[in-house]
Amino acid sequence: MEYYAIQVKTGSEEKYIHLFTSKHPGSPITLHFLQRRMAIRRNGKVLQELAPIFPGYLFAELEGPIPNALYWALRKTDGFFRFLKSNQDVQPLSGHDLEIVTHFIKSGSIAEKSKVYFDEQDRILVQEGPLKGLEGSIVKVDKRKGRAKIRLDLDNAPFTIDLAFEVISRV
Repeated sequence: MEYYAIQVKTGSEEKYIHLFTSKHPGSPITLHFLQRRMAIRRNGKVLQELAPIFPGYLFAELEGPIPNALYWALRKTDGFFRFLKSNQDVQPLSGHDLEIVTHFIKSGSIAEKSKVYFDEQDRILVQEGPLKGLEGSIVKVDKRKGRAKIRLDLDNAPFTIDLAFEVISRV
């Protein structure tokens, strides 16, 4: 499988997927919109909300290179900005970018809470969930809110996101 990053209008990722799949049913491509579920406190109430992991980006999964007809179908869909790297030389993700994207795709299109515990030195240890394998990328932990801030990068552009966790008793 090859994965390609597509930049679309931020906030319109789901609309883009709907437009593309309705115009091109049976297409050999799978579009992934990676999201995370977060507990947000508003007006004293805790709400579960979905937020994108990579705002403005979709990840196209297909066998081999993108055929020319599919390339133009993706480009002509309303909301398309560009393929990552460049529109002239479309390349599949590789290296660290591919590892990060496949890590989140394997854990599902929605990153739920990770299960963690803390050791004697108060270091976070991840048992399961989307944080597993990203322990080295954690830059800050907020135990009260149940969030870990992690540093990721896509196409050599670093950014930070929060992922939710719940503390379990040590096994």
